[in-house]
Amino acid sequence: MATISKPAAPGDVEPLDISLTINGERQAFTVLPWVTLLDLLRDHADFTGTKKGCDHGQCGACTVLVGDRRINSCLRLAVMHDGDNITTIEGMGDGDALHPLQQAFLDHDAFQCGYCTPGQICSAQGLINEGRARSREEIRELMSGNLCRCGAYTNIADAIEQVLGERA
Repeated sequence: MATISKPAAPGDVEPLDISLTINGERQAFTVLPWVTLLDLLRDHADFTGTKKGCDHGQCGACTVLVGDRRINSCLRLAVMHDGDNITTIEGMGDGDALHPLQQAFLDHDAFQCGYCTPGQICSAQGLINEGRARSREEIRELMSGNLCRCGAYTNIADAIEQVLGERA
């Protein structure tokens, strides 16, 4: 069991024990109530693919899946997800085989610097799970919470359209 951090002074706040299934593996943690899911994933579970961008839920770099739903992990406390199934970019593929979205992002050169890519891919999977995107305009609207400073939006939409087309 990993201990995330200690209270500032004895008796201030007691850490809480939580258990998460991250990318299919059950893990136990002892966390202070204010530790975000993002910080737990990156700093204590060593899933550094999930990026810290704005730390305010405005860029989408920290997007992960909780069950089938996409969330900004910087806005969620780790203790809120006790017992949940979390998927990060590291859990998207199957061993050495890329997930169809990962392959589509490569096929369409849907990244430049790559910083936003893990969040874009997790968000795209959440979008697909939601089943609401039926057109390019809907894809762009439903992905609008994920920013790309390099401006690869056209290629990102192309990659998502490819995977949606393959599932149709």
